[in-house]
Amino acid sequence: MAAVLRGSRFLVGRCSKHVDFAFVSARSMASKTPVGFVGLGNMGNPMAKNLLNHGYPVIATDVFPESCKELQELGAQIVDNPGEVADKADRIITMLPSSPNVIDVYTGPNGILKKIKKGSLLIDSSTIDPSVSKEMAAAAEKMGAVFMDAPVSGGVGAASSGKLTFMVGGAEAEFTAAKELLTCMGANVVYCGQVGTGQAAKICNNMLLAIGMIGTSETMNLGIRLGLDPKLLAKILNMSSGRCWSSDTYNPVPGVMEGVPSGNNYQGGFGTQLMAKDLGLAQNTATNTKTPVPLGSLAHQMYRMMCARGYANKDFSSVFQFLREEEEEEGQGQGQ
Repeated sequence: MAAVLRGSRFLVGRCSKHVDFAFVSARSMASKTPVGFVGLGNMGNPMAKNLLNHGYPVIATDVFPESCKELQELGAQIVDNPGEVADKADRIITMLPSSPNVIDVYTGPNGILKKIKKGSLLIDSSTIDPSVSKEMAAAAEKMGAVFMDAPVSGGVGAASSGKLTFMVGGAEAEFTAAKELLTCMGANVVYCGQVGTGQAAKICNNMLLAIGMIGTSETMNLGIRLGLDPKLLAKILNMSSGRCWSSDTYNPVPGVMEGVPSGNNYQGGFGTQLMAKDLGLAQNTATNTKTPVPLGSLAHQMYRMMCARGYANKDFSSVFQFLREEEEEEGQGQGQ
């Protein structure tokens, strides 16, 4: 197989000054070869598990060694740093919290690009600034590798069930090779355009998600104050025009739904701090493009306030709890 892949470079010609895209695409024939994975947090861990479940050998690492134990028990090979992952695999997926983490994992002293193989395919599923994705793509290209941004939507539940939505940006010629891996972890894999467009789609989605969650929380709180049973109110909303993902799939009110963070003291899920970060990315891009986003701006302010009030590590649906506590504090202040 290696000989076939090497030979294909000279048969198909070059598509770029630095990267032979067709050479990378030819790797799609080499299914079930090792896949590298960097970042085994709430999202990365179940994503890597799904690769294992589909028969791919996984070579993984995480800055927190304890995050690797479960995957190691399932048969993954654990190494010390991203550079070692790149030394052992030519298809690598990264799932990291923020832009600085991505920059360090790719370009740091023990980064992927220090030991990258020419022709490697790098897929970043982190949610970061589109400009950073473009920077990483340019750095990878200089090393003869291909970088694609492929952020996800769907949360921990969809990551566990393999039903994520991937928004992919990068060279269209490489989309098929990327999709081979991404379909093991997601139900929808959508090509958005060149590098950075996947991030653009994700930032827009998460801004709407935050606005929707706040609206759902305000609505549920108002209904409860008016004497409505929360389960009944949710049922009515979900058969009416107010229905949305935050009301029918991820309801923020404790006791309304099972298997969501609101039923577990807002533990797990998608952290408030991460939502605040994503809304910050939306604000930055809105400023740069001179786009008015008044509700997005208010949502960003609210989630930043929540982080300052001790909600940073709780799921972002805890905005319902935050509103209730604000309400109680106001009531106490009026009573004094």
